[in-house]
Amino acid sequence: MRGDTNNKLAIRNVRVFDGHGLGEPATVVIDGTVIGTDATGAQTLDAGGAILIPGLIDAHVHLDSLDALDSYAAYGVTTALDMASLQGELMAALRERTATTDVRGAGVPIIASAGVHAQVPGMAQVEVITGPADAETMVAQRVRDGSDYIKMVLEAPGEGGPDAETAAAVVRAAHACGRAVIAHTITPGAYAMAVDAGVDILTHVPIGARIPAADIDRLAAGGHQVVPTLAMMEGAAEIYSVSKYFDATLATVGALHAAGVPILAGTDANRMPGIPFHPPHGASLHHELELLVRAGLSPAAALHAATAAPARHFGLSDRGAIAPGLRADLVLLDADPLVDIAATRAIRAIWCGGTEHAPAQALPA
Repeated sequence: MRGDTNNKLAIRNVRVFDGHGLGEPATVVIDGTVIGTDATGAQTLDAGGAILIPGLIDAHVHLDSLDALDSYAAYGVTTALDMASLQGELMAALRERTATTDVRGAGVPIIASAGVHAQVPGMAQVEVITGPADAETMVAQRVRDGSDYIKMVLEAPGEGGPDAETAAAVVRAAHACGRAVIAHTITPGAYAMAVDAGVDILTHVPIGARIPAADIDRLAAGGHQVVPTLAMMEGAAEIYSVSKYFDATLATVGALHAAGVPILAGTDANRMPGIPFHPPHGASLHHELELLVRAGLSPAAALHAATAAPARHFGLSDRGAIAPGLRADLVLLDADPLVDIAATRAIRAIWCGGTEHAPAQALPA
């Protein structure tokens, strides 16, 4: 890490990604921790026509150490959204870190006693939800503990997750507290239950099994968003020797996108025991973008899924774009990701809230 947030830096001759395309060469000013407008007295960096994109957002991670944040920063991932943690003290410490990747988190997930996730190491200590009457208390406890949003694990009906009435009660309680609900959904049945319950964001997509067109239409009409975590689903498909079904998974994401369902980029990066695959912190988001393009998103849409879209749908109004007053979360690229999304790996410089970080020496393909 290097840099001083008290300094002012003018990045000149840079082409800015505006969420849709690239502008003509311009100047972007980093003024402390935010993007400024006045280059007076600034140090100057001539980008030579390079590409500047907003800092990337990984909308599904599981953080396990303080060092993980700098791993994200080194790959241009300036915001990490944790999707369940049993380590309250670690999450509190991560939130306190500045000048590196910024964190939001769900805290302890809401699970039922017979679901698959109840068998994950460590989950035995989590109090399970037994019915709708538990919803308000459980949501209120997570809010007191600092959860930025509520994570609920849904299974297909009859497969051990919260039942439909309980899921709906969790959503009502969370919304009453001003919290969005993110639901783990890896089957078409869980997808249907999430839509019925009014869940805001669904994370994961089924491997192989298609989501019925009627439910895709309901997702679009209801304003739901999906974090496919293709990096995880691809890895899990390989582990379980069902890679032949992964094309159907990509097709599901393409169908969701074509129907107008907002797609958010997230990897499920983790190093958790009991989880079948471990996408690496930071680096895996670049592969996620490539998988989104394979699924049918344009490179611009894939970048949008990792910048403005998660910022909007997670209520992070101070980031996700390059505009005065927003956080100076920026990634300078030596190649054009709108021509080839793999160009997000060609990182020259990274700033997290105005602090410069050295890029990783090599970004794995």
